[in-house]
Amino acid sequence: MQNIIFGIITIVICSIFYFFSWKYYKKDNYNISILFIVLCGLIFFLFTASDFFLHVWDERYHALVAKNLISHPLTPTLYNNPILPYDFKNWGGNHIWVHKQPLSLWLIAGSLKIFGVNEIALRLPSIIMSSIAIFLTFKIGRYFFNEKVGIFAAFLFSVNGLIIELTAGRVATDHIDITFMFFILLSIFLVTQFIKRKSIFFTILIGLSVGAAVLTKWLTGLIVLPIWFFIVWDSKSFDARAIIVHFALLFFTIALVALPWQLYIFKEFPVEAAYESNFNLRHFTEVIEERSGSIFYFINKIRINYGELVYLPLLWFIWTILKSLNDYKKLALCVWFFIPLIIFSIAKTKMQGYLLFTAPALFVITSAFFFKLLDYRTLNKPRWLFSLILFLIIVLPIRYGIERMKPFQDRNRNPKWVLELKELNEENIKNGILFNYENPIEAMFYTDLIVYSSLPSKDKIAELINEGYQIIINDNGNLNGLERLNGIKVIKLTTANNG
Repeated sequence: MQNIIFGIITIVICSIFYFFSWKYYKKDNYNISILFIVLCGLIFFLFTASDFFLHVWDERYHALVAKNLISHPLTPTLYNNPILPYDFKNWGGNHIWVHKQPLSLWLIAGSLKIFGVNEIALRLPSIIMSSIAIFLTFKIGRYFFNEKVGIFAAFLFSVNGLIIELTAGRVATDHIDITFMFFILLSIFLVTQFIKRKSIFFTILIGLSVGAAVLTKWLTGLIVLPIWFFIVWDSKSFDARAIIVHFALLFFTIALVALPWQLYIFKEFPVEAAYESNFNLRHFTEVIEERSGSIFYFINKIRINYGELVYLPLLWFIWTILKSLNDYKKLALCVWFFIPLIIFSIAKTKMQGYLLFTAPALFVITSAFFFKLLDYRTLNKPRWLFSLILFLIIVLPIRYGIERMKPFQDRNRNPKWVLELKELNEENIKNGILFNYENPIEAMFYTDLIVYSSLPSKDKIAELINEGYQIIINDNGNLNGLERLNGIKVIKLTTANNG
């Protein structure tokens, strides 16, 4: 019931703020208008992120690795001290964890270090970046078209259900893809500022931001480079020599940021780094972890994530591009959305979060189409049809946003199993190992124990006791007589159910 009360309050407050945003928009006061939109997005992110438990895919793994990075920032680990044998190829149960690039995990680790090891601190970097990204979307929409397009694009961002869920860690790829989207968005915003300032300083800033994107999701971050070229070429402010010089500096800066980590992990963790590098490439040639889909997977997903009418703006934009192939600014927007769409559609492994970084481009395209249709409606009939389409372009994304936030659902956001783990941690057990607990990753985040879901042999337990470990076994009704061994503490923990 508590979730429903807070959900109603959240929807009411944001409805009022969106109303004020619209009022200031009508007065052409876009700065105040965008402020209210950002506030609404922030409220949505905070509400949805207030699940006081770790989500299964993939947040719990990112959370634990980030917690461990607090103590050793250059040694990413899942199991800090794996006392049982492990397979280095199993990213869900290994020791050295280079399954992901480190930047997003470093940001989370910094937040956990400052604000303590808790769920809100875990999600705070994503909440901040997603909120700033709303403003950056407005700025980019204004650059490509005008303020009105920017405002509506920012609104679409703020209510987008997929972004809200990813920011809260509720669905797979979570904080990694939010961080990646943010730095891609920041990079493109900085490109628009570079056009205005024509300063080497901004070239370096773009390089730092693209480098940060590469340090989040590897080479996909280089999508900014062709976008940079089209925007720079469109500006007509630079001759060929200047473009080459700035591009060389940009590329050098990206390499300076992203390359050292790659060299470092191949030197320090060569087996794991080589395997994960090959594992990443295999996503394009084979289906990994049953994440399959046809070549139309993403074409189908965008209607779910952005509203069923999203195909209309895309078809309109393609038609617009074909009419004016020398409009390099629009070609930049085209590259931002369609090139990743084509590449990831061809890849064998597919997940909805893979194309998240293209979402701001889609919001801008949808917004531009909205205002084009609005103008068309005043001169053409039947007006009711155009009005219906305009209405649905607004309402369908809002509906999906509300469905994914679940503000009117009676949900337990502070489950008993988390409280039990936190209480167990308060016992301050030294050199503790917990066996037979089905959610070991979550348990290691909430406690300082080493945790396994299985039971070892009696001989192994005796060996660990002799080595000075305190052995705890969770009683799930199947202890195989281990509870009778001396030096073992048996407890009964609630079954974790974190959806």
